[in-house]
Amino acid sequence: MKNTIGIALMLITTTVIHAQEISGVWQGKVTLGKGKEIVFIFDIEEINGELSTTVSIPSQRVEGLKPKQTTFSDGELIVDGSNLGMGYRGKYNDSKNEFEGKFQEGANKIPLTLKRKEGEQVEIEGSGKPQEPKKPYPYLSENVSFENEAANVKLAGTFTKPKEGSKFPAVVLISGSGGQDRDQTVFGHKTFLVLADHLTNQGIAVLRFDDRGFGKSTGDFSTATTADFASDVECAVEYLLTRNDVGEIGLIGHSEGAIIAPMVANRMKKNVAFIVSLAGAGIQGSETSLIVSKNLRPFPVPSEKAYEDAIREAIKIASQRGDIEKIKTELTAHYQKTIAPILRPMLGSKEKTDENIKGLVESRVTPWSRYFYSYNPAEEFKKVKCSVLAINGSKDIQVPADIHLIAIEKALKNGKTKNFKVKELEGLNHFFQKCNSCKMSEYQKLEETFNPAALQAISTWILETVNS
Repeated sequence: MKNTIGIALMLITTTVIHAQEISGVWQGKVTLGKGKEIVFIFDIEEINGELSTTVSIPSQRVEGLKPKQTTFSDGELIVDGSNLGMGYRGKYNDSKNEFEGKFQEGANKIPLTLKRKEGEQVEIEGSGKPQEPKKPYPYLSENVSFENEAANVKLAGTFTKPKEGSKFPAVVLISGSGGQDRDQTVFGHKTFLVLADHLTNQGIAVLRFDDRGFGKSTGDFSTATTADFASDVECAVEYLLTRNDVGEIGLIGHSEGAIIAPMVANRMKKNVAFIVSLAGAGIQGSETSLIVSKNLRPFPVPSEKAYEDAIREAIKIASQRGDIEKIKTELTAHYQKTIAPILRPMLGSKEKTDENIKGLVESRVTPWSRYFYSYNPAEEFKKVKCSVLAINGSKDIQVPADIHLIAIEKALKNGKTKNFKVKELEGLNHFFQKCNSCKMSEYQKLEETFNPAALQAISTWILETVNS
């Protein structure tokens, strides 16, 4: 404890100096197996006396991520991205002018050193996949914004329409689960950019927008539920209703977006003419979550039945009403008894196992998860009166067609709509790519972003529906 006052003064002086200079672009990279590099870019700026960070991950073609809070105190940078399921904590090294720390995603932590990029223009790398359109586009494209006043959220997006004509059928694109930008950039693919380009070239206007808390949209993604996202979509429809170049309005939702579409259609019966469900679920959220846990599990288990029973009980515990901390405690005890014995031999230590269990618990009790468990999209599909197209890929391991598409078709047959079409597209995965192994690890390796036959099926059905 020698010279405590001197050390404290030195720390305070250093912090003050560098707190004033921290604004700017910081970059770091992580090398994974087989020499693969992942580059992280942190753009830090000071706004009204508070620090704000925008994160980009070029190798994943991800940009515009907005962590909820950034602080720099006592030489430590903390980027709290709990709203995104990630974060960064690093100590400033004065002699090297860099932050030495760790990037965390879920329960996983990786060392990441951030170095300042002086006077350089940082760009998102990669020339894009073959199907991505190149400017100048053969149609009109404009940046737009609209508000969800009730949620105090401003949503930013892109509206595209043909150059010729005066009033066009229009669609709102609704993204899948997890925070997405307006292009739904996932695994290196810009699925909504490709979809919007195709539809607009076919004479259909398109509105796509950044999810709340992402890109140029404001709001807190981490506290939002499926119902909250549905309210954002309602505001998108209301925005289209103010335009004099829009005719009939439809909704196209992918994955989670596909279960939001019927919800919005039922709330806005007079204003939604049709919906397109892409890789949508047709059964209760708790069962969908169980299927995902089983199909995407990255490790073997001694007994499939025991694992399924453990996940069912975990969902049951997480779904309870009551004090969230008590629910976390009960869920932690359950995971320690059932899942920890499976994870510990693979992770090698009790600390890493406990850390993973903590991550599992936190993901189970988010507002989104707890709402999703009790939501049954089949009930919404039954109430829909507008026209419906539902398509799923036969090789989708996230939302298997042989379970979900059958459930959607049953709901529509027993429901109120008089015009619907349900179709399973052969050989396509969750993102409607022609796949080989069809595992999630393959998504980014595929050159195809959106199968042309699937694109054509969507646009043909829409045009036939609005012109009938």
